Amino acid sequence: MKIDEIYSVILGSKSPRRTYLLSQMGIAHSIRTEDTDESYDPKMNPFDVASYLANKKSEAIQITEGEILITADSVVILDDEILGKPRDMEQAFEYIQRMSGRVHFVDTGVTLRTIKKTIHFHEVAEVKFSPIATTEIQMYLDAFKPLDKAGSYGIQDWIGLSKVIEIKGTYTNIMGLPTASLYSHLQRFID
Repeated sequence: MKIDEIYSVILGSKSPRRTYLLSQMGIAHSIRTEDTDESYDPKMNPFDVASYLANKKSEAIQITEGEILITADSVVILDDEILGKPRDMEQAFEYIQRMSGRVHFVDTGVTLRTIKKTIHFHEVAEVKFSPIATTEIQMYLDAFKPLDKAGSYGIQDWIGLSKVIEIKGTYTNIMGLPTASLYSHLQRFID
């Protein structure tokens, strides 16, 4: 039996990538969001932030009996520092330049919630970029304008196809939703 045959699945995210991934999993869903303060204590362990924000988003959204809510947040971590969504193109350039030729981490936190039960989990992927020339960074920013993406890049576009040379973890986690883990955790609501 599928989760969407038991619950009305609600995705608490405006991310087109998360919607795409849920659809590819064959899970019928609708979208419901609330504006949420995404601040966090800067002293917090960077690997706890995504889960904290996913839970914060979940708590802001009202659900009713028969609904299951999925919220998620992804952060890019380099040198124990979170590279969030860049405030402008200059910061986006700086982020990508710092990641060039190096390894960084993508941590996605997920909260699943019904009226009776809540499950939290997160998944970390390690991503290695080959060196990226300044002209390539500028071309990427001009063509893809990644200001809405943590760390200033999307794994599914040019930079992922041309400059990611190694991944330890799952590709979908880097896109913003660790689908294999999500599927496994959703089964707990069926069994």
